[in-house]
Amino acid sequence: MYIYNVTTNIEETAHHTWVKWMKETHIPQVLSTGKFLSAKFTKVLVEEDMGGFTYSVQYTVPDKETLERYYEEDAPALIESIQSKFAGQLVSFKTELEVVDEYFVQRAAATHYLFTYGTLQEREVQLGVFSRSLNGFEDELPLYIISENKVADLYPTLQHTGVKEDVIKGQVYTLSHQELQKADKYEGEAYERILIQLASGKKAWAYIAK
Repeated sequence: MYIYNVTTNIEETAHHTWVKWMKETHIPQVLSTGKFLSAKFTKVLVEEDMGGFTYSVQYTVPDKETLERYYEEDAPALIESIQSKFAGQLVSFKTELEVVDEYFVQRAAATHYLFTYGTLQEREVQLGVFSRSLNGFEDELPLYIISENKVADLYPTLQHTGVKEDVIKGQVYTLSHQELQKADKYEGEAYERILIQLASGKKAWAYIAK
């Protein structure tokens, strides 16, 4: 996995306008390209000789090839939008970081089961959402199928049939309450979280289209 880091010094006169624009417009636009897994917007705690304020945005991306496609397909228009809105008021530079390894502190006790049948089973997505890879176990969800109608014509969802023969195989992960909230944010407004009962008898959360 790679991190695409953009460090920017913004003049004090444009500071508040730029921060609001970054949060509400630019970062969501970058993520909407579908190239990145997550983003962190941070303020650099240093007094700059040049004045102004310095910020860093770190976008996680699964591989170098995806980052190169972002440079070719999306970056020119996004950079142009920054320059047209804040011309002469900021200085930016980019840094590419390759993740060599990751280490994690012991987490608080996890208390929720989450049944997954889609992208949350992918290690790169788990690292982007939870900052760790998950160890799960196989289980089945009876009386459901994967719907033929996809969310935004791309993403799968569940469909309850009530038919005894219908079953979905998936992975179950154990999450803390805080991690479950992160999963809610990742799935977004198009999905809702429901409580289901698995073939093993365990009760778990699962996401279904609204």
